[in-house]
Amino acid sequence: MITGLLLAAGRSRRFGSPKLLHPLSDGTPLAVHSARSLRAAVDRAVAVIKPDDLALATQLRQAGFEIACCPDTHNGQGASLAFGIRVTGGSTGWLVALADMPYIRPETAQAVAAKLRAGAIIAAPYFRGHRGHPVGFGRALGPQLGALTGDAGALALIKAHRHLVVKVQCLDAGVLEDVDTPDDLRHAPDRRGFDLADEAAP
Repeated sequence: MITGLLLAAGRSRRFGSPKLLHPLSDGTPLAVHSARSLRAAVDRAVAVIKPDDLALATQLRQAGFEIACCPDTHNGQGASLAFGIRVTGGSTGWLVALADMPYIRPETAQAVAAKLRAGAIIAAPYFRGHRGHPVGFGRALGPQLGALTGDAGALALIKAHRHLVVKVQCLDAGVLEDVDTPDDLRHAPDRRGFDLADEAAP
């Protein structure tokens, strides 16, 4: 069973307001856009949130997610990820997404999940040579993921096992685009697709 973990416990300090509830152009909250792309790719979906984020919990439940309230989100993204791994320990793998990345296409998440199902230890989408999100992890890395701390998340783990990374080449600029400030919303990637020149991108 592949579990999707949506990390949604940030503080939105740079955005100036609760960014994960901020409506995008179609009126859908930012986090729900992120959630829908992940939900389409996994067997089980769990959102890791702050214990007091009741409005976000309601939105994500409606998007088909279980809610896991992490008691130590103040310790950073690594702590949130580790908590999510520990509460979903029966999984055969995890697809980890960030709630502030609403422009990832569902088919991109599905392609990464497919690599996990085929036995990949780590799988990630690559756009024009740059690694993006969501990132998939096989069960073998569960103990290391469950022990993470701090704000760096799984980056050190990915670097330590770079030889195991299965690269999923894609034409999805959304795998690189997170939303930190309101200005980021005004520079969203074009979701209509890319011209043929992009098909030759590494």
